[in-house]
Amino acid sequence: MPLRKQERMMQGLRSAEGLQRFTSVFPAVRNLFVLPHSNPFALATHLHRLQAMAAWKAAEGVLA
Repeated sequence: MPLRKQERMMQGLRSAEGLQRFTSVFPAVRNLFVLPHSNPFALATHLHRLQAMAAWKAAEGVLA
């Protein structure tokens, strides 16, 4: 990601509201996409990512 774009994204974290929004959403999203370290196989990684994207799309559909 270009540095200027990152800087613009970080501007939203200067306010208390922006930081609160970020900290309330980030852990849930991270937990969804981060692969558990117990299974290093490529197929398990692929299946985990497919499941994560399916859950993301389902949540996105609920919010829309």
